[in-house]
Amino acid sequence: MSLASSYLFLGIAVFLGVTSNSFAKSAEGFTLLVPSIITAITIVLCMYALSLVMKNIPIGITYASFAGLTIIATVIVGVIKYNQVPNLYSMIGLAFIIFGVLMVNLLGNQ
Repeated sequence: MSLASSYLFLGIAVFLGVTSNSFAKSAEGFTLLVPSIITAITIVLCMYALSLVMKNIPIGITYASFAGLTIIATVIVGVIKYNQVPNLYSMIGLAFIIFGVLMVNLLGNQ
C-alpha cells in the first residue's frame, strides 16, 4: 500500500469515526436500536481502516492525526446538526489541535 493510499484510508477512518460519534449521540445512551447498530458498525470499520493506515504510517502519527481530525470534524457536525456552537476558548483549543495535526504530519518525520 502506498503512502497516498494510507492517507486515503486515514480520511475514511476519520469519516467513519465522525459518523460513529454522531450516531452515538443519536442513540441516546444506546437505548435506540438503529443508531446503536450504526454506531457499532462504523466504529469497527473505522478501526479496520486505521489498522490499514498503520501499515505505512507510525502508530503515534496515525492516531494523533485521526484523533485531531475526528475532533475537528465532530465539532463541525455538532454545530451543523445539533446547533452546539463552541465558545471562544473552545475555538482557540480547536485551533491548537489543527496546528498540532499539521505539525505532526508536516514536521514530525524530520
